[in-house]
Amino acid sequence: MPSPSDNLAAVDRNLALEAVRVTEAAALAAARLMGRGDEKAADEAAANAMHSALRSLAIDGTVRIGEGQKDEAGKLYVGEKVGTGLGPKVDVALRPLEGTSIIARGGHNALAVIAMAEDGGFLAVPGIYMDKIAVGGGLPNGVVDLDQEPTKNLKALAKAKGVAVGDLVVCILDRPRHAPLIAKVREAGARIRLILDGDVSGAVATTRPDSGVDIYMGIGGAPQGVLAAAALACAGGQMQGRLVFRHDSDRAAARAAGIDEPERKYAVADMAAGNITFAATGVTSGPLLQGVRRSNHGIVTHSLVIRSKTGTLRYVEAHHDFSRLAAAGMDKG
Repeated sequence: MPSPSDNLAAVDRNLALEAVRVTEAAALAAARLMGRGDEKAADEAAANAMHSALRSLAIDGTVRIGEGQKDEAGKLYVGEKVGTGLGPKVDVALRPLEGTSIIARGGHNALAVIAMAEDGGFLAVPGIYMDKIAVGGGLPNGVVDLDQEPTKNLKALAKAKGVAVGDLVVCILDRPRHAPLIAKVREAGARIRLILDGDVSGAVATTRPDSGVDIYMGIGGAPQGVLAAAALACAGGQMQGRLVFRHDSDRAAARAAGIDEPERKYAVADMAAGNITFAATGVTSGPLLQGVRRSNHGIVTHSLVIRSKTGTLRYVEAHHDFSRLAAAGMDKG
């Protein structure tokens, strides 16, 4: 007879595949609004679809990283209970649509993302900024440091990888605030891939050799930082992050979230700990995943799922049949 540990492992594996079903639903809904210029509508469509899919997930889940506080978001707000209530007690971090402006423009690299951890596994952060640096696995611990100058970090990373600095590709969000960082990276001689949005995928891409990204640097959303840390905890990468306070209201939000060390430099394990499952589905194509696309018989989605327990990354290509989607109450568009 199967042992209790065997049963738990089976539940864990099934949960990983069910997580993909949740991100697929959000991606399918968001893709329908690609290029229509309406960020809000795309985000709402993805959130509604993810919320609906989560209702049937066999977990006793609580949203820890979501669409905002309860008074800011109608669904998937921080503290909302999700799942059937029958199953493992988990914390949930999610972005129904990572890259709302990408979808509005019809650009590249939008994702639907979810991560689940054991109760208390995610750092609770408000919707403020975080300064981040991330690299993939197989590198010496502490090879880069958030407090070091870009030139020093790039030299150390190049040495660890056995390449020249000029061979490295640095992923950075294309924002005016990053002009000094971009200048320093260029002065160091590294190459740059600027992305318009989607810094979760930028950080996670460092773990995939075929992505062409060696290191992620720069300031983006703190909730996205926790999601990226969840993926890196599964894939074996390294990341550091520190909250960025632009206004007194940011500090107040951090205190309200329980942050008692505002200047702390967080490592991966500080942001995402325990047994973690991470899943993402491409909405539009990028270096990490292919986007939602039509085939002769339906719609094709491309997803990945990783579990920290094994470190195994699985790509899932799903072919969704038009007629069966309609029968399930989902629009085929």
